Parts: sequence; structure tokens; C-alpha cells
Amino acid sequence: MLNLERLRTLDAVARHGSVSGAADGLHVTTSAVSQQLSKLEREVGQQLLAKNGRGVRLTDAGLLLAEHAARILSQVQMAQADIEAQRGQVVGEVRVAAFPTAARGLFPAALAALREGHPELRVRTTELEPEQGVRAVLRGDADLALVLDWSNKRAPVPGGLERAHLLDDSADVALPAGHPLAGREAVDLEDFADEEWVSWPEGEFCHDWLMFTLRSQGIEPRIGHLAGEHHTQLALVAAGLGVCVTPRLGRPVPDGVVFVPVRQKVRRHIYATWRADAGRRPSVRAVVAALRAAAEPLGS
Repeated sequence: MLNLERLRTLDAVARHGSVSGAADGLHVTTSAVSQQLSKLEREVGQQLLAKNGRGVRLTDAGLLLAEHAARILSQVQMAQADIEAQRGQVVGEVRVAAFPTAARGLFPAALAALREGHPELRVRTTELEPEQGVRAVLRGDADLALVLDWSNKRAPVPGGLERAHLLDDSADVALPAGHPLAGREAVDLEDFADEEWVSWPEGEFCHDWLMFTLRSQGIEPRIGHLAGEHHTQLALVAAGLGVCVTPRLGRPVPDGVVFVPVRQKVRRHIYATWRADAGRRPSVRAVVAALRAAAEPLGS
């Protein structure tokens, strides 16, 4: 009989494309992955991996077994969800991914409430950007992810996923304290047509949103610096190296920076998303409820 954990290891290699990627996804060492695959090869009597340059690839037999493994693991997951739903108990483990500001702004209150209300539930968290979080949920590496879109640039929900709205998060323009517009009650984005901007890294949804938003206002953005963390963005602003758009959730407040609201509200929408077949799990529903409660006083 095939060993379920070894099938899970093969499935991880197929999804991540490498032994090291599978090890990261499974939170084990690369040697542990290699050992599991070697045992699986002995069980089936066929080679499942072949060298491919400096990495590996699945053989035809490996690809065939990986397809079966994905279906088997999906059925096991559905069975676990049904059993948990039938018991009606909030127990076990839930893996939650969130982008940094959501993790900073929502996790402390939500996780503390879950620990008090459901002591037999273990919540394991990690920080991932929204696109990565969605992929982790689709791959089965996370049970739940916190994601976002913007009021003027919506993000589609991939098939097989469900989501729940948590809050609307307003954003302001962050200026150096000595900036001529720092004393304004409100500003328009057009006021910064000649400014250098600090943005998120290229390819990220928020960077694409900023480019789209500024260009829709007739501004060709001058991007001076790229930084993924708001702490870094605001440090650059404090040094007089540009301006940036900064949402309020989980926002640090460094010296030398002034936040001015945008006259035409700029908001991002924050959601929890999960696989549709996991929605029956009381533990997933409990985590979503705790996140909603943590978000309720923060919406703007």
C-alpha cells in the first residue's frame, strides 16, 4: 500500500518544481524529502525523479503517480473537512498567510481571541504577498490567505476559492515633514505630478495599481525607489527622497513623516480567502470570524 506522507512529498515536488521548493512548502529539510522519495521509489519499483541539469524532473512514472497523488490528497482533505464539520469542533491546525500590514494589523487581536476561545486550535501563520497567498491556498500550502484589491482596480477570485470581506482600508499620501503640502487638510494626487514616488516592487499588484491610478489622473509616474515594506518606504520619505501612498492598517508612524488624506478617497479592500471545500471546516470558519472581529473597529 502506498504511504500517504510519501505521496504528499511527491505532490509537493510536482507543485513546487524542485526538491528544495517542496522542502520549504512542507517545512522539512531537503534530505527528508529525498529520503521520502527514495522510499516511494522502492515501494512502486520505478524511478520517479531524474536529474535535470543542476535540479531534478519527474519521470513519466513520477508524473503519472503525482497526478494520482493530487487526487488522493484532495479526497483526504475533503474527508478531513467533512469529519471536522460533522463533529462541529474547532480543533486541529489552520495555516494562515497574510501580507505584512494585514499580519501586523489583524493577527495579534485575532490570534489572541482564538487562543482564548478555542484552546485546542493551533493557528500557524506566515507572511506572503497577496498573489503568493492565493497560490499557497490553491496549492494546499495554506488553508486561508488574507488578500486585497483596490476600489478602482479589482482582483478576480480564482475558481475553486471563496472569500469574505474583512474591511475597507483608507490610504493617505505620506510626505516629508518639511514638504510644502504637509500642512494641507487634504490633497489630490495631481498635486504630486512632478514628485518622485516610492512604490512597491515591480510586478506586485499594488505597484501596478499605483501606476494605473496615477496614469488615470494624467500623471506619468516618476518612480525613484522601490521597497516592499512600508517601514522602508516611509524611511525613504522621511529622508526627503519622495512621497508614497500608505494605507492605514498596521501603519508605522516614523518621525519626519506627515500623512495627508486624499480628497477623493483611496481605499483598498481586504479579504480572507480559502478553498471552497474547506469552508465546511469549523476551524476555518472560526478563524474567519476572529479576523472579522479584529477588523471591525479598524475599517475606514
